[in-house]
Amino acid sequence: MSGPNEQRTRTEYDEAWERRNLELWGSLDELPEEEFIARMDALTAELPEGHPVALFERAAARDSTGYSDLAVPLYREALKGELPGERRRRAVIQMASSLRNLGEAEQSVALLRAERERGSDHLDDAVSATLALALADTGREREAVSVAVAALAPHLPRYQRSMANYARLLIAPEEEH
Repeated sequence: MSGPNEQRTRTEYDEAWERRNLELWGSLDELPEEEFIARMDALTAELPEGHPVALFERAAARDSTGYSDLAVPLYREALKGELPGERRRRAVIQMASSLRNLGEAEQSVALLRAERERGSDHLDDAVSATLALALADTGREREAVSVAVAALAPHLPRYQRSMANYARLLIAPEEEH
């Protein structure tokens, strides 16, 4: 028979669950891959079956340990639900990266382009970096460099305007050069 605290953790994730999740992620490099995944599966089992956060964390655990093929279906399921906060955007970025690793760079590009259209936040540069890699994998190197330089430009102490223009010119029609 479960007590009131156990019942609560099975129906919602809270700050204590998030803290344990962060602690587990902090141990990623110290644990054997199989043990890390097993611990993540145990932690996420505290959430209701099919909970988007649990699916996302299980996907990320597999992704981070080299199992992109196992991560993608979990990311897809997590994104069908309502992932809270930045987890939704992280799921898109991470799934796109996994798809790229699995040879599905065109799918990755499509996902990331759609994500860029959804809005902007502190993960914009991660979206751009992943998009640049996916574009390079599709043979669109100039476009990839353009995306990367455009993402880098705002962070430079000088030359932001010039670099933004160069990024645009990399993919502009030939007559503009």
